[in-house]
Amino acid sequence: MSEENTTKALWKLKRYGRFLPKAKNAGGNSSWKVYESSESKGTLELTILESGHLLISQAQELLEGFSLLNAPSFLKIQQKSDSLLFYFTLKEESRMIRLQFEGSSRSEAVDLCRKAVEKLTEYLPVGTQEQPGPSSAAHTTGISNQQQQTPVTAPQVIHDVIPESLSIKQLSQYFLGESGLSLPLAYHHFSLPPGDMEGLLRLCLLDSGFPGFVEDVENQLKALSQE
Repeated sequence: MSEENTTKALWKLKRYGRFLPKAKNAGGNSSWKVYESSESKGTLELTILESGHLLISQAQELLEGFSLLNAPSFLKIQQKSDSLLFYFTLKEESRMIRLQFEGSSRSEAVDLCRKAVEKLTEYLPVGTQEQPGPSSAAHTTGISNQQQQTPVTAPQVIHDVIPESLSIKQLSQYFLGESGLSLPLAYHHFSLPPGDMEGLLRLCLLDSGFPGFVEDVENQLKALSQE
């Protein structure tokens, strides 16, 4: 390999995760497999060679490797704060990986992530998932307050508030839009980060069997709502 091809850009990673879709005609569920930098297992590193190859490694183990030269045909990348999300579509199959950069502070990790983005944009576009700033939040709050002060003359739907928990039948009716229930606070908790949720939805929508799955879920919910 020539000296030019061995030139590389390297970043330390705090965490590397890959989404493993359930294999066709096989058991098990889709899941994330996560690797973290540690003294015992070694430091995670992202390397981009001048030859156009991207490598993710931990100690002496290569965890991921592919060429960026024709990446626009199978890869989309999104930056969110100190993390990068990679969406792959190859031979009608999709998967996703996530890289979180290491830094002495959050701002340093974000800066390192941006420098990696600058390198990646030499090969393909990189999108961003910006979080709303204070001015945007203030504007939204102002609109919300204005809406609250504006008299509403249209008839309003009165929702039944359940203080604790709901039955299977009530939940089914709620998700089918057949009930005016307001979900208790216990049902508002959502542990999956918004960026991960978008990635999962993209993977689902790229699966040709997903519409049939949605239809089956709706039919089962209708059956449960009638019990």
